[in-house]
Amino acid sequence: MTQTVNYFQWTFGQKVAVRFFFLFFILYIILNPNGVLPKVDLLFNIYIEVFHKLIPWIAKHILHLSYDITIFTNGSGDTTYDYVTLLFIFITSLAGCIIWSVLDRKRASYNKLYYWLTVIVRYYAAFTMLTYGFVKVFKLQFPFPSLHKLVQPQGNASPMGLAWTFMGYSKGYNYFTGFAEVLGGLLLLFRRTTKAGAIVTLLVMGNVMAMNYCFDIPVKLLSTMIVIMSLFLMAKDMNRLIKFFFLNKPTDPGITAAPPIRKRWLRYTLLGVKIILVGYTLIWTVKDSYGALDQYGDLAPKPPLYGIYDVQSFVKNNDTIPPLKTDATRWGKLIVDYTEYAQIRMINDSAQGYAFKPDTVAKKIILYSYNDTANKATFAYTWPEKDILQLNGRWGNDSLVISMKKFDLKNFRLIGRGFNWINEYPYNR
Repeated sequence: MTQTVNYFQWTFGQKVAVRFFFLFFILYIILNPNGVLPKVDLLFNIYIEVFHKLIPWIAKHILHLSYDITIFTNGSGDTTYDYVTLLFIFITSLAGCIIWSVLDRKRASYNKLYYWLTVIVRYYAAFTMLTYGFVKVFKLQFPFPSLHKLVQPQGNASPMGLAWTFMGYSKGYNYFTGFAEVLGGLLLLFRRTTKAGAIVTLLVMGNVMAMNYCFDIPVKLLSTMIVIMSLFLMAKDMNRLIKFFFLNKPTDPGITAAPPIRKRWLRYTLLGVKIILVGYTLIWTVKDSYGALDQYGDLAPKPPLYGIYDVQSFVKNNDTIPPLKTDATRWGKLIVDYTEYAQIRMINDSAQGYAFKPDTVAKKIILYSYNDTANKATFAYTWPEKDILQLNGRWGNDSLVISMKKFDLKNFRLIGRGFNWINEYPYNR
Protein backbone atom coordinates (compact mmCIF):
# COMPACT_ATOMS: atom_id res chain seq x y z
CA MET A 1 0.00 0.00 0.00
CA THR A 2 1.39 3.39 -0.97
CA GLN A 3 2.10 5.72 1.94
CA THR A 4 0.61 9.21 1.91
CA VAL A 5 3.18 11.98 1.69
CA ASN A 6 3.10 14.98 4.03
CA TYR A 7 4.55 17.47 1.59
CA PHE A 8 6.61 20.39 2.83
CA GLN A 9 5.83 24.05 2.07
CA TRP A 10 7.52 25.28 -1.08
CA THR A 11 9.42 28.56 -1.13
CA PHE A 12 10.00 30.65 -4.24
CA GLY A 13 13.66 29.57 -4.33
CA GLN A 14 12.80 25.89 -4.08
CA LYS A 15 10.34 26.13 -6.97
CA VAL A 16 12.89 27.90 -9.15
CA ALA A 17 15.56 25.34 -8.21
CA VAL A 18 13.36 22.39 -9.15
CA ARG A 19 12.48 23.96 -12.49
CA PHE A 20 16.15 24.55 -13.29
CA PHE A 21 17.44 21.17 -12.13
CA PHE A 22 14.63 19.32 -13.86
CA LEU A 23 15.70 20.81 -17.21
CA PHE A 24 19.40 20.55 -16.40
CA PHE A 25 19.46 16.91 -15.29
CA ILE A 26 17.09 15.69 -18.01
CA LEU A 27 19.12 17.38 -20.74
CA TYR A 28 22.36 16.08 -19.26
CA ILE A 29 21.09 12.50 -19.09
CA ILE A 30 19.73 12.65 -22.64
CA LEU A 31 23.04 13.95 -24.00
CA ASN A 32 25.17 11.76 -21.71
CA PRO A 33 23.37 8.45 -21.17
CA ASN A 34 26.76 6.94 -20.30
CA GLY A 35 25.60 3.47 -21.31
CA VAL A 36 23.91 3.01 -17.93
CA LEU A 37 20.99 1.11 -19.46
CA PRO A 38 21.45 -1.89 -21.76
CA LYS A 39 21.20 -0.99 -25.47
CA VAL A 40 20.57 2.71 -24.70
CA ASP A 41 23.48 3.63 -26.96
CA LEU A 42 21.55 2.35 -29.99
CA LEU A 43 19.00 5.13 -29.53
CA PHE A 44 21.66 7.63 -28.47
CA ASN A 45 23.62 7.13 -31.70
CA ILE A 46 20.54 8.17 -33.68
CA TYR A 47 19.63 11.48 -32.06
CA ILE A 48 23.15 12.58 -31.06
CA GLU A 49 24.06 13.26 -34.70
CA VAL A 50 21.97 16.44 -34.51
CA PHE A 51 24.07 17.68 -31.60
CA HIS A 52 27.30 16.68 -33.34
CA LYS A 53 26.37 19.38 -35.83
CA LEU A 54 24.77 21.88 -33.44
CA ILE A 55 27.51 22.01 -30.78
CA PRO A 56 30.40 22.63 -33.24
CA TRP A 57 28.25 25.34 -34.87
CA ILE A 58 27.73 27.04 -31.49
CA ALA A 59 31.45 26.80 -30.74
CA LYS A 60 32.38 28.40 -34.07
CA HIS A 61 29.69 31.05 -34.63
CA ILE A 62 28.64 32.02 -31.09
CA LEU A 63 31.65 31.27 -28.88
CA HIS A 64 34.12 32.03 -31.72
CA LEU A 65 36.58 29.33 -30.70
CA SER A 66 39.89 29.54 -32.49
CA TYR A 67 39.60 25.95 -33.71
CA ASP A 68 36.88 23.69 -35.08
CA ILE A 69 35.41 20.92 -32.97
CA THR A 70 36.08 17.65 -34.77
CA ILE A 71 36.53 15.33 -31.76
CA PHE A 72 33.48 14.18 -29.82
CA THR A 73 33.13 12.22 -26.59
CA ASN A 74 35.46 9.20 -26.68
CA GLY A 75 37.67 7.63 -24.05
CA SER A 76 37.86 11.19 -22.78
CA GLY A 77 34.68 12.75 -21.43
CA ASP A 78 36.36 16.13 -21.09
CA THR A 79 36.73 17.10 -24.74
CA THR A 80 36.01 20.61 -26.01
CA TYR A 81 32.75 19.20 -27.35
CA ASP A 82 31.79 18.01 -23.86
CA TYR A 83 32.48 21.39 -22.26
CA VAL A 84 30.52 23.28 -24.91
CA THR A 85 27.70 20.75 -24.54
CA LEU A 86 27.64 21.36 -20.79
CA LEU A 87 27.51 25.10 -21.41
CA PHE A 88 24.64 24.55 -23.87
CA ILE A 89 22.78 22.47 -21.26
CA PHE A 90 23.31 25.13 -18.59
CA ILE A 91 22.20 28.11 -20.74
CA THR A 92 19.22 26.19 -22.13
CA SER A 93 18.15 25.13 -18.62
CA LEU A 94 18.56 28.67 -17.29
CA ALA A 95 16.51 30.18 -20.13
CA GLY A 96 13.88 27.47 -19.82
CA CYS A 97 13.70 28.01 -16.06
CA ILE A 98 13.07 31.75 -16.50
CA ILE A 99 10.31 31.18 -19.06
CA TRP A 100 8.78 28.41 -16.95
CA SER A 101 8.87 30.59 -13.82
CA VAL A 102 7.00 33.39 -15.60
CA LEU A 103 4.37 31.14 -17.16
CA ASP A 104 3.82 28.96 -14.08
CA ARG A 105 4.43 31.52 -11.31
CA LYS A 106 1.12 30.82 -9.50
CA ARG A 107 1.80 27.13 -8.87
CA ALA A 108 2.08 26.39 -5.16
CA SER A 109 4.24 23.26 -5.33
CA TYR A 110 5.99 20.70 -7.50
CA ASN A 111 5.62 17.67 -5.28
CA LYS A 112 5.06 15.06 -7.97
CA LEU A 113 7.56 16.58 -10.40
CA TYR A 114 10.20 16.70 -7.67
CA TYR A 115 9.57 13.10 -6.70
CA TRP A 116 9.86 11.75 -10.22
CA LEU A 117 12.92 13.88 -10.87
CA THR A 118 14.61 12.32 -7.84
CA VAL A 119 13.67 8.89 -9.20
CA ILE A 120 15.33 9.64 -12.55
CA VAL A 121 18.41 11.16 -10.93
CA ARG A 122 18.94 8.36 -8.42
CA TYR A 123 18.51 5.66 -11.07
CA TYR A 124 21.00 7.37 -13.38
CA ALA A 125 23.49 7.78 -10.54
CA ALA A 126 22.82 4.24 -9.30
CA PHE A 127 23.41 2.55 -12.65
CA THR A 128 26.54 4.66 -13.20
CA MET A 129 27.85 3.57 -9.80
CA LEU A 130 27.04 -0.08 -10.49
CA THR A 131 28.73 0.02 -13.89
CA TYR A 132 31.95 1.54 -12.56
CA GLY A 133 31.79 -0.50 -9.38
CA PHE A 134 31.61 -3.89 -11.07
CA VAL A 135 34.47 -3.16 -13.49
CA LYS A 136 36.59 -2.58 -10.38
CA VAL A 137 35.25 -5.65 -8.58
CA PHE A 138 36.20 -7.75 -11.61
CA LYS A 139 39.41 -5.68 -11.94
CA LEU A 140 38.86 -4.64 -15.54
CA GLN A 141 39.27 -0.88 -15.26
CA PHE A 142 42.66 -1.03 -13.54
CA PRO A 143 44.67 -4.11 -14.60
CA PHE A 144 48.04 -4.81 -13.03
CA PRO A 145 50.76 -2.48 -14.39
CA SER A 146 51.79 -3.60 -17.86
CA LEU A 147 55.34 -4.59 -18.74
CA HIS A 148 55.73 -1.24 -20.46
CA LYS A 149 54.78 0.53 -17.23
CA LEU A 150 57.15 -1.60 -15.18
CA VAL A 151 60.17 -0.53 -17.23
CA GLN A 152 59.03 3.06 -17.77
CA PRO A 153 60.89 5.63 -15.65
CA GLN A 154 58.47 7.01 -13.10
CA GLY A 155 59.22 10.55 -14.17
CA ASN A 156 58.08 9.77 -17.71
CA ALA A 157 54.66 8.55 -16.62
CA SER A 158 51.66 10.81 -17.19
CA PRO A 159 49.64 11.77 -14.10
CA MET A 160 46.82 9.51 -15.33
CA GLY A 161 49.30 6.69 -15.98
CA LEU A 162 50.62 7.06 -12.43
CA ALA A 163 47.08 6.83 -11.04
CA TRP A 164 46.37 3.73 -13.18
CA THR A 165 49.57 2.10 -11.89
CA PHE A 166 48.62 2.92 -8.30
CA MET A 167 45.11 1.54 -8.66
CA GLY A 168 46.10 -1.45 -10.80
CA TYR A 169 48.74 -2.72 -8.39
CA SER A 170 46.33 -3.82 -5.64
CA LYS A 171 43.46 -6.26 -6.08
CA GLY A 172 42.32 -5.56 -2.54
CA TYR A 173 42.01 -1.82 -3.11
CA ASN A 174 40.07 -2.46 -6.33
CA TYR A 175 37.65 -4.66 -4.38
CA PHE A 176 37.33 -2.03 -1.64
CA THR A 177 36.58 0.87 -4.00
CA GLY A 178 34.48 -1.31 -6.31
CA PHE A 179 32.21 -2.66 -3.57
CA ALA A 180 31.87 0.86 -2.12
CA GLU A 181 30.59 2.06 -5.51
CA VAL A 182 28.29 -0.95 -5.82
CA LEU A 183 26.95 -0.29 -2.31
CA GLY A 184 26.17 3.33 -3.18
CA GLY A 185 24.43 2.24 -6.37
CA LEU A 186 22.34 -0.43 -4.67
CA LEU A 187 21.21 1.93 -1.90
CA LEU A 188 20.11 4.52 -4.48
CA LEU A 189 17.79 2.01 -6.13
CA PHE A 190 15.38 2.01 -3.18
CA ARG A 191 13.35 4.95 -1.91
CA ARG A 192 13.88 4.27 1.80
CA THR A 193 17.68 4.07 1.46
CA THR A 194 18.07 7.01 -0.93
CA LYS A 195 19.70 9.28 1.66
CA ALA A 196 22.15 6.59 2.74
CA GLY A 197 22.93 5.90 -0.91
CA ALA A 198 23.43 9.60 -1.62
CA ILE A 199 25.84 9.92 1.33
CA VAL A 200 27.86 6.86 0.28
CA THR A 201 27.88 8.02 -3.35
CA LEU A 202 28.96 11.53 -2.33
CA LEU A 203 31.89 10.17 -0.31
CA VAL A 204 32.98 7.63 -2.91
CA MET A 205 32.55 9.88 -5.94
CA GLY A 206 34.06 12.83 -4.09
CA ASN A 207 37.25 10.78 -3.89
CA VAL A 208 36.94 9.76 -7.56
CA MET A 209 36.36 13.38 -8.55
CA ALA A 210 39.45 14.46 -6.59
CA MET A 211 41.57 11.83 -8.37
CA ASN A 212 40.20 12.91 -11.75
CA TYR A 213 41.08 16.55 -11.09
CA CYS A 214 44.42 15.96 -9.37
CA PHE A 215 45.71 13.26 -11.77
CA ASP A 216 44.36 14.79 -15.00
CA ILE A 217 41.97 11.90 -15.63
CA PRO A 218 39.47 12.96 -18.33
CA VAL A 219 36.27 11.96 -16.54
CA LYS A 220 36.07 15.19 -14.55
CA LEU A 221 32.67 16.25 -15.87
CA LEU A 222 30.89 12.95 -15.20
CA SER A 223 32.33 12.46 -11.71
CA THR A 224 31.47 16.06 -10.82
CA MET A 225 27.92 15.55 -12.10
CA ILE A 226 27.42 12.45 -9.93
CA VAL A 227 28.62 14.47 -6.92
CA ILE A 228 26.12 17.22 -7.79
CA MET A 229 23.35 14.64 -8.18
CA SER A 230 24.22 13.20 -4.75
CA LEU A 231 23.97 16.66 -3.19
CA PHE A 232 20.65 17.21 -4.97
CA LEU A 233 19.25 13.99 -3.49
CA MET A 234 20.40 15.11 -0.04
CA ALA A 235 19.24 18.73 -0.38
CA LYS A 236 15.68 18.33 0.98
CA ASP A 237 17.00 16.77 4.17
CA MET A 238 20.14 18.87 4.53
CA ASN A 239 18.91 20.55 7.73
CA ARG A 240 18.19 17.15 9.27
CA LEU A 241 21.59 15.84 8.25
CA ILE A 242 23.36 18.89 9.69
CA LYS A 243 21.49 18.50 12.97
CA PHE A 244 22.34 14.79 13.18
CA PHE A 245 25.98 14.81 12.03
CA PHE A 246 27.25 18.20 13.19
CA LEU A 247 25.00 19.72 15.85
CA ASN A 248 24.27 16.53 17.80
CA LYS A 249 20.60 17.43 17.92
CA PRO A 250 17.53 15.21 17.57
CA THR A 251 15.72 15.36 14.27
CA ASP A 252 12.47 14.11 12.84
CA PRO A 253 12.43 11.08 10.51
CA GLY A 254 12.58 11.87 6.84
CA ILE A 255 9.68 11.35 4.48
CA THR A 256 10.53 8.93 1.71
CA ALA A 257 7.10 7.90 0.47
CA ALA A 258 5.99 8.27 -3.14
CA PRO A 259 2.95 10.26 -4.28
CA PRO A 260 -0.16 8.11 -3.85
CA ILE A 261 -1.08 5.98 -6.86
CA ARG A 262 -4.68 4.90 -6.34
CA LYS A 263 -5.04 2.59 -9.33
CA ARG A 264 -3.85 -0.86 -8.33
CA TRP A 265 -2.95 -1.93 -11.86
CA LEU A 266 -0.71 1.10 -12.27
CA ARG A 267 1.06 0.45 -8.95
CA TYR A 268 1.77 -3.15 -9.89
CA THR A 269 2.82 -2.12 -13.40
CA LEU A 270 5.35 0.36 -12.04
CA LEU A 271 6.61 -2.22 -9.56
CA GLY A 272 7.01 -4.76 -12.35
CA VAL A 273 8.88 -2.25 -14.52
CA LYS A 274 11.21 -1.50 -11.62
CA ILE A 275 11.90 -5.17 -10.92
CA ILE A 276 12.59 -5.88 -14.59
CA LEU A 277 14.73 -2.77 -15.05
CA VAL A 278 16.82 -3.26 -11.91
CA GLY A 279 17.12 -7.03 -12.33
CA TYR A 280 18.04 -6.86 -15.99
CA THR A 281 20.56 -4.08 -15.43
CA LEU A 282 22.23 -5.91 -12.54
CA ILE A 283 22.39 -9.19 -14.46
CA TRP A 284 23.59 -7.46 -17.63
CA THR A 285 26.26 -5.45 -15.77
CA VAL A 286 27.63 -8.45 -13.87
CA LYS A 287 27.43 -10.75 -16.91
CA ASP A 288 29.10 -8.18 -19.16
CA SER A 289 31.90 -7.55 -16.66
CA TYR A 290 32.44 -11.26 -15.98
CA GLY A 291 32.42 -12.04 -19.70
CA ALA A 292 35.17 -9.49 -20.29
CA LEU A 293 37.60 -11.23 -17.91
CA ASP A 294 39.15 -13.26 -20.72
CA GLN A 295 39.57 -10.14 -22.87
CA TYR A 296 40.74 -7.46 -20.44
CA GLY A 297 42.29 -7.18 -17.04
CA ASP A 298 44.64 -9.48 -15.19
CA LEU A 299 43.00 -12.71 -16.38
CA ALA A 300 43.27 -11.94 -20.10
CA PRO A 301 45.46 -14.51 -21.89
CA LYS A 302 49.06 -13.51 -22.46
CA PRO A 303 50.36 -13.31 -26.04
CA PRO A 304 53.05 -15.67 -27.38
CA LEU A 305 56.58 -14.70 -26.25
CA TYR A 306 55.11 -12.53 -23.48
CA GLY A 307 57.85 -10.96 -21.39
CA ILE A 308 60.67 -8.46 -21.10
CA TYR A 309 63.86 -9.40 -22.92
CA ASP A 310 67.19 -7.70 -22.18
CA VAL A 311 69.49 -7.62 -25.20
CA GLN A 312 72.77 -9.39 -24.34
CA SER A 313 74.44 -9.11 -27.74
CA PHE A 314 73.53 -7.16 -30.85
CA VAL A 315 75.26 -8.16 -34.08
CA LYS A 316 74.64 -5.85 -37.02
CA ASN A 317 76.02 -6.81 -40.44
CA ASN A 318 78.40 -9.26 -38.68
CA ASP A 319 79.70 -6.51 -36.35
CA THR A 320 78.98 -6.71 -32.62
CA ILE A 321 77.60 -3.32 -31.55
CA PRO A 322 78.60 -2.27 -28.02
CA PRO A 323 75.87 -1.01 -25.62
CA LEU A 324 76.72 2.70 -25.83
CA LYS A 325 74.10 4.92 -24.23
CA THR A 326 74.48 7.40 -27.08
CA ASP A 327 73.50 4.83 -29.72
CA ALA A 328 69.92 5.39 -30.88
CA THR A 329 69.90 2.34 -33.17
CA ARG A 330 71.05 -0.48 -30.87
CA TRP A 331 68.27 -2.40 -29.18
CA GLY A 332 68.23 -2.46 -25.38
CA LYS A 333 65.01 -4.35 -24.62
CA LEU A 334 62.19 -6.11 -26.41
CA ILE A 335 58.90 -5.93 -24.51
CA VAL A 336 56.06 -8.21 -25.61
CA ASP A 337 53.04 -7.20 -23.58
CA TYR A 338 49.90 -7.14 -25.76
CA THR A 339 48.55 -9.30 -28.56
CA GLU A 340 50.22 -8.36 -31.85
CA TYR A 341 52.09 -5.45 -30.26
CA ALA A 342 55.61 -5.07 -28.93
CA GLN A 343 57.85 -2.24 -27.87
CA ILE A 344 61.51 -1.93 -28.69
CA ARG A 345 63.51 0.19 -26.27
CA MET A 346 66.83 1.35 -27.59
CA ILE A 347 69.94 1.41 -25.46
CA ASN A 348 69.50 5.19 -25.07
CA ASP A 349 66.02 4.60 -23.53
CA SER A 350 64.06 5.84 -26.53
CA ALA A 351 61.13 3.56 -27.35
CA GLN A 352 58.94 2.70 -30.32
CA GLY A 353 55.89 0.48 -30.64
CA TYR A 354 55.55 -2.04 -33.47
CA ALA A 355 53.08 -4.51 -34.82
CA PHE A 356 54.36 -7.87 -33.58
CA LYS A 357 53.04 -11.07 -35.15
CA PRO A 358 54.73 -14.28 -34.01
CA ASP A 359 54.20 -17.64 -35.69
CA THR A 360 54.87 -20.21 -32.97
CA VAL A 361 54.74 -23.09 -35.46
CA ALA A 362 57.19 -21.71 -38.01
CA LYS A 363 59.18 -19.96 -35.23
CA LYS A 364 59.08 -16.65 -37.04
CA ILE A 365 58.20 -13.08 -36.10
CA ILE A 366 56.96 -10.31 -38.36
CA LEU A 367 57.68 -6.77 -37.16
CA TYR A 368 56.64 -3.50 -38.78
CA SER A 369 55.91 0.08 -37.88
CA TYR A 370 52.29 1.22 -37.82
CA ASN A 371 53.40 4.23 -39.87
CA ASP A 372 55.01 2.11 -42.58
CA THR A 373 53.14 -1.17 -43.02
CA ALA A 374 54.81 -1.90 -46.36
CA ASN A 375 58.26 -2.48 -44.87
CA LYS A 376 58.03 -5.62 -42.77
CA ALA A 377 60.94 -7.26 -41.01
CA THR A 378 60.96 -11.05 -40.61
CA PHE A 379 62.97 -12.75 -37.88
CA ALA A 380 63.48 -16.41 -37.15
CA TYR A 381 63.64 -17.09 -33.44
CA THR A 382 65.16 -19.89 -31.37
CA TRP A 383 65.69 -20.72 -27.71
CA PRO A 384 69.37 -21.76 -27.44
CA GLU A 385 69.04 -21.95 -23.66
CA LYS A 386 66.29 -21.55 -21.12
CA ASP A 387 65.15 -17.90 -21.05
CA ILE A 388 67.52 -17.01 -23.91
CA LEU A 389 65.72 -15.80 -27.04
CA GLN A 390 67.70 -15.33 -30.26
CA LEU A 391 66.43 -13.42 -33.29
CA ASN A 392 67.97 -13.75 -36.74
CA GLY A 393 66.76 -11.66 -39.67
CA ARG A 394 66.88 -8.36 -41.51
CA TRP A 395 65.92 -4.93 -40.24
CA GLY A 396 65.72 -2.60 -43.22
CA ASN A 397 69.01 -2.96 -45.10
CA ASP A 398 70.83 -4.52 -42.15
CA SER A 399 71.18 -8.11 -41.04
CA LEU A 400 70.68 -8.61 -37.31
CA VAL A 401 71.48 -11.41 -34.89
CA ILE A 402 70.15 -10.52 -31.45
CA SER A 403 70.55 -12.57 -28.30
CA MET A 404 68.23 -11.66 -25.41
CA LYS A 405 67.68 -12.91 -21.88
CA LYS A 406 64.15 -13.05 -20.51
CA PHE A 407 63.81 -10.92 -17.41
CA ASP A 408 62.34 -12.54 -14.28
CA LEU A 409 59.40 -10.30 -13.37
CA LYS A 410 59.80 -11.17 -9.68
CA ASN A 411 62.95 -9.08 -9.74
CA PHE A 412 60.73 -6.02 -9.86
CA ARG A 413 60.38 -4.78 -6.30
CA LEU A 414 56.76 -3.86 -7.02
CA ILE A 415 56.01 -7.52 -7.80
CA GLY A 416 58.42 -9.31 -5.50
CA ARG A 417 57.74 -7.32 -2.32
CA GLY A 418 54.18 -8.53 -1.80
CA PHE A 419 52.11 -8.05 1.37
CA ASN A 420 53.64 -8.11 4.85
CA TRP A 421 51.83 -8.05 8.17
CA ILE A 422 54.99 -7.19 10.07
CA ASN A 423 57.39 -4.41 9.09
CA GLU A 424 60.12 -3.66 11.59
CA TYR A 425 61.01 -0.59 9.51
CA PRO A 426 59.13 1.20 6.71
CA TYR A 427 59.97 -0.32 3.33
CA ASN A 428 59.70 2.80 1.16
CA ARG A 429 61.83 2.63 -1.98
